[in-house]
Amino acid sequence: QVQLVESGGGSVQAGESLRLSCAASKSSYSSGCMGWFRQAPGKEREGVAAIVSDDYTRYADSVKGRFTISKDNAKNTLYLQMNSLKPEDTAMYYCAAQPGRYPSLQSHEYSSWGQGTQVTVSS
Repeated sequence: QVQLVESGGGSVQAGESLRLSCAASKSSYSSGCMGWFRQAPGKEREGVAAIVSDDYTRYADSVKGRFTISKDNAKNTLYLQMNSLKPEDTAMYYCAAQPGRYPSLQSHEYSSWGQGTQVTVSS
């Protein structure tokens, strides 16, 4: 199983930006599918974005046009650039990985998870 460590969360005002990072311990997973998920208090975990390669990504409708997922296989690192943040983006954000080759937003398909990083957006 791969170890995943997220960073970059914080508290921002609506309209501002944040970039989340996720360092993976195994290059084999960073070359597979990796994704970002989030969970707000009292809500189910939801898929935000997933990536297999730069031209093979998938986004939740709620973040399309505002968030960008990318990964650097040489650094075994996944990123999530979040622009135009809204209060409803407030959640714990988790990085996840699986060896498949489809950018799934379904959490049950992921076998490795990070501990999460908190993102809080105030209005």
